[in-house]
Amino acid sequence: MYRLATSQPPRRRCARRDLVVAVAVLATWLLAAGAAVALESDRQQPIELAADSVDIDEGRGISVYKGDVDLRQGSIRLRADTVTVHQKGKKPSRIVAEGRPVKFQQQSRRGPVKGEARRVEYEVDSENLVLNGDAVLVQGQDSMRSDRIVYDRVRSVVKAGAAADGKQRVRISIEAPGD
Repeated sequence: MYRLATSQPPRRRCARRDLVVAVAVLATWLLAAGAAVALESDRQQPIELAADSVDIDEGRGISVYKGDVDLRQGSIRLRADTVTVHQKGKKPSRIVAEGRPVKFQQQSRRGPVKGEARRVEYEVDSENLVLNGDAVLVQGQDSMRSDRIVYDRVRSVVKAGAAADGKQRVRISIEAPGD
């Protein structure tokens, strides 16, 4: 049997492994923002995460990353004030990013996909991505804006405004096709 050589105590190794799993799930929901045209190579890239602080409570299954949180994996980049990872057992169940605003971007085969909202939530089991508060998705000249945008990855369905339990109208801008 092979063992990973490390000077970290067992509890710290476990916390680090949980962090890597949580960040991988976070990167997966960022792939949802690019829908099916996201770069598949992003999943194979190393994950880099920087924050001013982290508080990992293994007993409660909550990890909180605070202060200029910057996550990168391949072409994916997420910036937030706070990222909270909720776990059930040893697997992430819900990830919440909060900021003024949370910003993310990813390269896709059709060009960069950018988005922002004051709060972004990803439910791992249902694979629903929810953007709350001044939510915006932009690809090229096309954009969608509302107070709430919900993307159901399993069914490939996007809802915004009242259809997503929002309170504001949806504003969509689509670039005219070129010649």
